[in-house]
Amino acid sequence: MTDAVGNGKMLTANEMDGRMARPREFDEAVVMDAAVQCFWARGYESTSIKDLMERTGLTAASLYNAYGDKRAMFRAALDRYIENSIRARIRSCEALPPRDAIKSFFDDILRRSLNDRERKGCLVVNSALEMAPHDVEFRETIAGALKRIETFFLACVERGQTDGTITSSQSAVGLAQHLLSVLMGVRVLARVRPERALLDGAIRTALTCLDRP
Repeated sequence: MTDAVGNGKMLTANEMDGRMARPREFDEAVVMDAAVQCFWARGYESTSIKDLMERTGLTAASLYNAYGDKRAMFRAALDRYIENSIRARIRSCEALPPRDAIKSFFDDILRRSLNDRERKGCLVVNSALEMAPHDVEFRETIAGALKRIETFFLACVERGQTDGTITSSQSAVGLAQHLLSVLMGVRVLARVRPERALLDGAIRTALTCLDRP
């Protein structure tokens, strides 16, 4: 495979690959964080390439060359959000005693929800409502992220049942699923009514389900 350059000389396939593989002339982490903020604030459908250009500071050509299209850029942004938000939060909590780990996870959610002045909520939950019903690829990505949270809750509950700090009167799976459901409800509710008493009440009631009789 060959292609012509300005002087008429043909490039070989290896030379073309070398051009395509050259380092990007921007900080990819900074650009991706900007894209996350853009999709997070506006949602996938309402975000335009122009919005992404304004937020990232890149031209349309640079965005397409780096990521392919808006869908691919959203996929990368969602993956980054999941890594920096959900997985990072789990890593920071899972070393704690089981009951404390669950409480710390919800405490962080409460704090973020109350400090969310733009009421952006959670990008994963927002995407679950916007895209999961009709997009198989993103439904699987979102389901995987939520499953990771459920697995974290399940591991905490099982450890707590073993050391006696969490009730064994209910199944560990059922408790983990209940905690996940409450978390999803809090995240959605916070976008409409980010009130401490309301959100804290829902969380505290969920945590009492862990108490030994």
